[in-house]
Amino acid sequence: MRHRIAVVGSGPGGLTFARVLHRHGHPVTVLERDPARDARPPGGTLDLHEGLGQLALDKAGLLPEFQKLSRPEGQAMRILDTAGTVLRDWRPRPDERANPEIDRGQLRDLLLGPLDVRWGRGVTQVTPGAEAADGVRVHFADGRHETFDLVVGADGAWSRVRPAVSPVTPHYTGITVVETSLDDVDTRRPDLARLIGDGSVAVYGPNRSLVAQRNSGGHVKVYARFRAPLDWHAHVDLTDAEAVRSSLLALFDGWAAPVLDLLRHGTAFAHRPLHVLPVGHTWTHAPGVTLLGDAAHLMPPLGVGANLAMLDGAELAEAIATGPAPGPGNLDSVVRAFEERMWARAGKWAEITTAGLERLVSPDPAEALAQFEEVQPS
Repeated sequence: MRHRIAVVGSGPGGLTFARVLHRHGHPVTVLERDPARDARPPGGTLDLHEGLGQLALDKAGLLPEFQKLSRPEGQAMRILDTAGTVLRDWRPRPDERANPEIDRGQLRDLLLGPLDVRWGRGVTQVTPGAEAADGVRVHFADGRHETFDLVVGADGAWSRVRPAVSPVTPHYTGITVVETSLDDVDTRRPDLARLIGDGSVAVYGPNRSLVAQRNSGGHVKVYARFRAPLDWHAHVDLTDAEAVRSSLLALFDGWAAPVLDLLRHGTAFAHRPLHVLPVGHTWTHAPGVTLLGDAAHLMPPLGVGANLAMLDGAELAEAIATGPAPGPGNLDSVVRAFEERMWARAGKWAEITTAGLERLVSPDPAEALAQFEEVQPS
């Protein structure tokens, strides 16, 4: 008899976990609170690393399809100073595929494939049984519940599964992001299209930065990142786009006009304060429950989080599918071993990204340029 397995959350990590299990013929229940796959915008673009996200897709048998959809040219990166002078203009070689970009929506659809997701199944709580054989009960927002042998929390920063294994909650980094978008930039704003180039453009000033990143179809995401108290917007109506725009333009006052046009021509604004879990976050193993991705190791968003979540999911699924014969004790040993590997890998990346965020939003903008030089290929 197969293990009854559920994964909570249909982000990259949860879907990769489910897709690898599906590839091995193992049933899995995907629980997602969104009412439908297109209930909200899927987000921006992701760069998938060769040894992380791309490795996970290979385990799912999806690497060739990813290569057809991805944008290697999106790896290009340009850095300006606040006066608009180009400091660094890196472009990938034609055969460079270390970190090609893909829209989150395209990645989601690729991973969904044949998976049967239970949409509109918001989880409120997970309670392990007194004994492993009792299973783990998942409680839903509509008052119903269901029992599984293993529940995997892939439900992000504010995970409803995490309290079953850890009392730790994310804390604010002191840095916040306000996101906006530009549409049809190649036809409507060719000047900004040239400024951004094929991939991303970043401008760094004291304790703040502006980053614009191409998605597919002429769509661009713009991120204003700055140090501020969590309530910095107390006197700004975040639902009023013009009020937010004015506040940001004041914050970046004095920067080059073409750079500020990234904010002047943005549409709606979304407030995203950056929260993280403690570096090296672990927990006392609880039979029948585990975490992966941001639910386990939320860290600064410097291009690694989704990659780690996908590899977490792929490795756990592969270990379950190819591990010992079904049995509560056998499944538990597989999960324990996975957690140890995940903690070690995530701990290293959490240290790197925490230090990286401090340099990218630094009183000295030269720190950001140095950070970029260290991580970019020569």
